[in-house]
Amino acid sequence: MKGIIFTEFLDIVESRFGLDVCQQMLDDAGVDGIYTTVGSYDHRILVKMIVCLSKITDISSEALQEVYGEALFVRLLSTMPMMDNWELPTGTFSFIEQVERHIHIEVKKLYPNANPPQFDFISKTSAQMILDYISARCFSHVCLGLIRGCVHHFNENMDIEMEPVSQDQSHVRFTLTLNVG
Repeated sequence: MKGIIFTEFLDIVESRFGLDVCQQMLDDAGVDGIYTTVGSYDHRILVKMIVCLSKITDISSEALQEVYGEALFVRLLSTMPMMDNWELPTGTFSFIEQVERHIHIEVKKLYPNANPPQFDFISKTSAQMILDYISARCFSHVCLGLIRGCVHHFNENMDIEMEPVSQDQSHVRFTLTLNVG
């Protein structure tokens, strides 16, 4: 997993919970917390930190992942260069399509060993999108937070349903329904 995910997580933990909680989380997880944005790290370290943070804050790990995903969207968006072949997204649906069609492809070009999650688009109308999230890392709640961050960015009113397809949540179906009016 790319280091930017780790560095942003630590920044978000520190800003939301303070330096003392961040340090306690690192100590409890048995990690030093030294990550670079371009490095590659085992995703299980992030899982371990989230579990430790959950114990410290008494907030479920799923809720923490969602909050993290929502904050991460804003941070990743601000660092993302616009690509020549990219249509400017006009809303959540078009943005999510661009992630799979362009951003993940560019990530794989830059980092050949990268294994970003996959989105399989099941159906789409002007008011509803159904897509499957597939990732061996099982961060579906981070994905839910990222989607919420995207919805907020585009100032849309949307219902988001998340239904596990596999028990370990490595495959989850999202149904996004735009509320118009």
